[in-house]
Amino acid sequence: MTSCFNDPDYDSLPGIIPVFPLTGAFLLPTGYLPLNVFEPRYLNMLDDALAGNRLIGMVQPEAPENDPIADAAALYPIGCLGRIISFEESGDGPVAMSLKGIIRFRIKAELDLADGGYRRVRPDFSPYQDDLDVTPGALADRPRLMASAQEYFDHKDIHIDWESIDDVDGASLVTALAMICPLEPREKQALLEAMDHNARARLLSSLMEMALHGHGRDDDRVRH
Repeated sequence: MTSCFNDPDYDSLPGIIPVFPLTGAFLLPTGYLPLNVFEPRYLNMLDDALAGNRLIGMVQPEAPENDPIADAAALYPIGCLGRIISFEESGDGPVAMSLKGIIRFRIKAELDLADGGYRRVRPDFSPYQDDLDVTPGALADRPRLMASAQEYFDHKDIHIDWESIDDVDGASLVTALAMICPLEPREKQALLEAMDHNARARLLSSLMEMALHGHGRDDDRVRH
């Protein structure tokens, strides 16, 4: 089923949001993230979101964890709010859904668990109001990003139709490449926290170049 809801404007952003902690989950504003939901607490979260504003916050645990992620697991302080744009039920099995990234947030406070067993936070969207500007943006160094991306994805044996993205604007290109790039969770978090799409492009290019040429240990690639 596809959602007919519109993206919220800044003044209508919620003061409390459910969060879906997931290692390696990476959602950027204007990006799209497919998810399979199967844990009861997150199925409850999905039901509540669908009955309300269809908004869910994606956030990573600070320490990589496998499912199920403990309720007390420390979370990175910055996540991204997403709107459910589609979902598909499969009987008693998992529910497939897709989120569209709206705006990043900083966690101001975590609240008690919702009745459905999922986590909730008070978000601060104010540092990221520019995320709501969907005007196409140019890249300061598009040739570098394209060169490093083509070499990196070829090395990883991931097929990309490069001709199809020749006309994609710079901001959308960075978002798409960053979200499909198979990076470590801490590297994804660093990309999420980058100031804007040009800063994100520079970091993404550096991460791919380091991976290709083996510069530095994995633990030293990204520091918070």
